[in-house]
Amino acid sequence: MFQPYPEDRLHLRMHRARSIVLTSQELVEIRAAQRTFEGAYMRTALSQFSFALIILKIFTSEFYAIGALFAFYGAAVFLCSIYRRYQGNDQFFTTRGDDGEMRRKFRTSGNSVLLLTFLSIGAYVGLFVLTWQLEG
Repeated sequence: MFQPYPEDRLHLRMHRARSIVLTSQELVEIRAAQRTFEGAYMRTALSQFSFALIILKIFTSEFYAIGALFAFYGAAVFLCSIYRRYQGNDQFFTTRGDDGEMRRKFRTSGNSVLLLTFLSIGAYVGLFVLTWQLEG
């Protein structure tokens, strides 16, 4: 757990993860995964921060709670993107099992998708409640 280089436990084609030279096909696959997953989460977080800033700058003080909600949601999506990147780093490598055999390690992004789903549902419910309170 507290190794100087935790990447030493991950291997690809019998090489440590930090010293591997990737083929062009592997580079394309890793870049596609980064664009699809890591980039999408980061773009979503930045767009939520931008929208919160627009609400806070343009609208009156009655809308500050909605701006704060979107700022909080952007921060939560940003943390989710960090979690997704942490999971994605181990996706392409193999690890040595308890029996000493090398096994391919693949982890789906189900946990981060589930986390983002609950965050989004909570943000939408909060938005509906705050919008409802504006009328009254």
